[in-house]
Amino acid sequence: MSALAWTASASLAAWLWLLLGQGFFWRTDVRLPPGREPAVWPSVRIVVPARDEAAVLPSSLPSLLAQDYPGRAEIVLVDDSSSDGTGRLARELAAGRGGLPLTVTTPGEPPAGWTGKLWAVRHGIGHARVGDEDCARDDTLHARVEDEGETAAVGPEFLLLTDADIAHAPDSLRKLVTAATGGAYDLVSLMARLRVASVWERLVVPAFVYFFAQLYPFRRVHRPRARTAAAAGGCVLLRASAATHADVPAAIRQAVIDDVALARTVKRGGGRIWLGLADGVDSVRPYPRLGDLWRMVSRSAYAQLRHNPLLLLGTVGGLLLVYVAPPVGLAAGVLSGDTVAAVVSGAAWLLMVLTYLPMLRYYRLSAGLAPLLPGTAVLYLLMTVDSAVQHYRGRGAAWKGRTYPRPERAGAAPNP
Repeated sequence: MSALAWTASASLAAWLWLLLGQGFFWRTDVRLPPGREPAVWPSVRIVVPARDEAAVLPSSLPSLLAQDYPGRAEIVLVDDSSSDGTGRLARELAAGRGGLPLTVTTPGEPPAGWTGKLWAVRHGIGHARVGDEDCARDDTLHARVEDEGETAAVGPEFLLLTDADIAHAPDSLRKLVTAATGGAYDLVSLMARLRVASVWERLVVPAFVYFFAQLYPFRRVHRPRARTAAAAGGCVLLRASAATHADVPAAIRQAVIDDVALARTVKRGGGRIWLGLADGVDSVRPYPRLGDLWRMVSRSAYAQLRHNPLLLLGTVGGLLLVYVAPPVGLAAGVLSGDTVAAVVSGAAWLLMVLTYLPMLRYYRLSAGLAPLLPGTAVLYLLMTVDSAVQHYRGRGAAWKGRTYPRPERAGAAPNP
């Protein structure tokens, strides 16, 4: 066989393995497991870290305030040094609306060794509401309850960590808690359905979720003995006792990809975790331009590779072989008369398209986008390379005015 045919064969072999041996990552039927509602509903604290989120809060916060949850629940929105009036807007949105009680608090700038989001999460988890006064306790999980005139400190049984751009259906919290209690899970996470309104969102967003599932197959996440662990940071229901046992968030305080680090830490500590695609949990953040999506991906892509140049080279080579080689091989085979290369490359491209179709259906998009996946993969390749370039220029992992160094440069232990 020619060198072109050998390359095509390697690509087809890779796709056969991905199809059958990578946890059926391409299937989109991993949804929140149904279960019997608990006889006694556990208490929940909803923690919303928010930094300059005034543009999206009107579309997301009311959905949390309106949660139809039978048990005790409260919302703590942590205003992470916003400059756009995020905290004030949150109070205005809650005023006179009813529903779940809302507390808005601010932790100030994060100390060295903490990312802004995790510092905000820490503050929100430890926040206590006492009467009409708000205060913060960063070392314990507690709320206040009255029992025959005596005040006792108790903690919420669950924590819902959700981003400020996530809108929840009215029964979202009820379903999350039902799944966690019914399945005895310590962490239940939903990959929010991202916005796909613009042309670039339709081209890039479904591929983002597809690549994430390929890297962290959801079915393997669920298996207690499997090493695969992941969560989607936009919607994570965490058992408070598991957070205490895993020393979360302090144990992952430097993590840029905090959702995966959280899931890994909980699972390593013996916790049971679950991850799936969402129905009724949606991101309202717009990414109308390619540059918006580029920054979203590139800010953490090289961190995902542990800032390792060898892993970067391997990733680039893998993307080229798996996604670029099939259409290039098909065209080159047809033009050169290499029938074997053309047929094998075409078969690899066909498998690629077939595995992408379920994700496009999940996002209610045209199947005609599936053959364009190689081009989208090239975009992700360039975003990843750009992430590495920005890292070595000292501008890596930048988000809303903050840039985070590698863990060892921050003077603390690396992420677990």
